[in-house]
Amino acid sequence: MTDTQYDLVVIGAGPGGYVAAIRAAQLGMKVACVDKRRTLGGTCLNVGCIPSKALLQSSEKFAEAQHSLAEHGVKIGKVGLDLDKMLARKDDVVDGLTKGIAFLFKKNKIDQITGSARITAPDTVEVSDPASVTLKTKKILIATGSESAPLPGVDIDEERIVTSTGALILSKVPEHLVVVGGGYIGLEMGSVWGRLGARITVVEFLDRIVPAMDREVADEMHKALERQGMSFRLGTKVTEAKLSKSGATLTVEPASGGESEPIECDVVLSAIGRRPFTSGLGLEELGVVLDQRGFIKVDGAFQTNVAGVYAIGDVIPGPMLAHKAEDEGVVAVEMMDGQAGHIDYNAIPAVVFTAPEVASVGRTEEQLKDDGIEYNVGKFPFVANSRARASETDTDGFVKILADAKTDQVLGAHIIGPDAGTMIAELALAMEFSASAEDISRTCHAHPTLNEAVKEAALAAWSKPIHI
Repeated sequence: MTDTQYDLVVIGAGPGGYVAAIRAAQLGMKVACVDKRRTLGGTCLNVGCIPSKALLQSSEKFAEAQHSLAEHGVKIGKVGLDLDKMLARKDDVVDGLTKGIAFLFKKNKIDQITGSARITAPDTVEVSDPASVTLKTKKILIATGSESAPLPGVDIDEERIVTSTGALILSKVPEHLVVVGGGYIGLEMGSVWGRLGARITVVEFLDRIVPAMDREVADEMHKALERQGMSFRLGTKVTEAKLSKSGATLTVEPASGGESEPIECDVVLSAIGRRPFTSGLGLEELGVVLDQRGFIKVDGAFQTNVAGVYAIGDVIPGPMLAHKAEDEGVVAVEMMDGQAGHIDYNAIPAVVFTAPEVASVGRTEEQLKDDGIEYNVGKFPFVANSRARASETDTDGFVKILADAKTDQVLGAHIIGPDAGTMIAELALAMEFSASAEDISRTCHAHPTLNEAVKEAALAAWSKPIHI
């Protein structure tokens, strides 16, 4: 392998890295992909997006059996929890998908190399532990992703004070789980363990949860999670976490200053966000420029200031989302191949997989107000949607569409409700093609479907909805 000359070496086998490697191979490049893990898929597949969604699905079924099936006339006996089986199912899902990526690597003749990569020159990657190999290449793509951001005063042991990684493998349901951070990760993992019987307290420094989301949608989500038993301490700062024989004690204070009573719990989940992972890559020695937050600076073709060295995904500015990294990976290698590339960052959807789900694409109402843009708002509640009513338990939430007041072009869309993560794709596509609210409302939607709520919200944005 030391004698192989590569066209591209990708460092990192997460969603951005492995997708870039496959696309590059499809374009005829000789490709190697280096990752510390033996299994492909990165943080997202191994200890992030996929295992968390597997547990969300399992825990939602558990909660449904406990509280909702009777409404549908389904009578069952006492519902029990087999946590070991639930965790094993999660592991099986991950195992199957990682093997699937390995198959795709073999199919596309991509060399998978396990070890730590260090860039020693624009055309050289040194790999060690366990591999020991020097890779010569025409181009290098950094796709090393991100890691959990540390919280001062809180030391992670992944047993009683955990990150999202440790929260996926708790050996028993905690009596009281404190989630530090009211973002996507904390709320999703809090939902999992809350459904399984834990008391959940979310401590958030800001005065609201999911700060990147539209405020109206975030407030509705807050209410829905409170109805499920989740409690919130907003505007609160965690300054220290101390372990005891029985669990942990959090020292907290109001974000504005002062004192508050400490919080006792069994397990603490630190979920205050993530930071780019670039440690050990040799970027400083190579002269690659980073910004003040540690993100790699790139140009419009994803090339760093060092010719031949590129970067995508969580290590560069922008939303830390797997699908954003995938699109960047494809576009980056296509531009290396001389093709045109395009990503509309305003049309990248974001989803929180709680129940109800929350999904968003484009501008929020607050952003439009701050920018002085005149807009129309169209909303439609799921309680007036036939399919949601037939499901009975899926009537929380609404679809909200924001359209330019002068041109009717859709500027943003926000959904809180059943299957929001799937439904948002229609609106992302509409924005990609600069569609108007009228375009969406005049598109025939099958009946009865949840997507009819999208049509009605679009109708409301430019004229009047029919079914409310």
